[in-house]
Amino acid sequence: MMNTFIETVKYFFIISAELILLFMLISMIVELILMHIPADKIQSYLSGKGLNGNFLGALIGSLTPFCACSTIPMTLGFINAGIPFGSTISFLIASPLLNPIIIGMLGVMIGVKAAVIYFVITFLCSVFFGYFMDKTRGVRYLKNQYKKVVSCGCGDEEETGTKPQRRTFKKKISLAFQGAWGSMKPILGYLFIGVAIGALIYGYLPEDFVMRIAGADNPLAVPVAAIIGIPLYIRAETAIPIGLALMQKGMSIGAVVALIIGGAGMAIPEMSMLAGIFKKRMVAMIVAVIFVTAVISGWVFNLFY
Repeated sequence: MMNTFIETVKYFFIISAELILLFMLISMIVELILMHIPADKIQSYLSGKGLNGNFLGALIGSLTPFCACSTIPMTLGFINAGIPFGSTISFLIASPLLNPIIIGMLGVMIGVKAAVIYFVITFLCSVFFGYFMDKTRGVRYLKNQYKKVVSCGCGDEEETGTKPQRRTFKKKISLAFQGAWGSMKPILGYLFIGVAIGALIYGYLPEDFVMRIAGADNPLAVPVAAIIGIPLYIRAETAIPIGLALMQKGMSIGAVVALIIGGAGMAIPEMSMLAGIFKKRMVAMIVAVIFVTAVISGWVFNLFY
């Protein structure tokens, strides 16, 4: 029992240190990239017609390490700027799911192959479903009271002009660190909770129980994991350490991926914010899209692993 406790504590500190380092490093890289992309450029890119706009919407979404309450105001900004509806929806789907933090953590902690598969599936789903919602006239489900953009202070919101300012490399690094730390602070609690749960699972949860409920042989493991992620509001930073521990206990990687997508893309706080922009039918469609993406991704992962 004492050995189990020591291993559990060791797991907590090692995984916590790795995740914090990864988060800060990846966030700083993204911050540096975004310093060189003016806001008006982003809007002009997204104004493309048809699948090109959806493709670019998903691509820009993949570069934005936003939490839900930052994604929603930016989505509103796109709507107010007259960006095509399909491009906006592709961005809305991709932004939480293709978060560079998720991709980076999957690549380092599970493998580059896992990160590539995850990116390809979720990217294609973001493009396709954005295009589909545009063609089915989802824009008619927009509410009239969507003009007011409310920020939650998830990151550094200074200097949002259309042109990047000239700065020394040292200043850029300093601003990138500040931006990364500003994004890190609000999720530290979630990260530690996730790692603590993962450590307890790693140390004490019986392997036969996990195999029976969520092993690769259970055909319902993936959709159930996707549904479980919704009410838990599991951020990627929380879900990945939990998922790693569950995988070590026998949970299929597909179920883990479905849990991550369900928690990151269908969190109740995000859905409640979307209800202020869209009518109920559109919110339900977005939930269904994320659920289908989670299930498809989970099943594909189980095929590859």
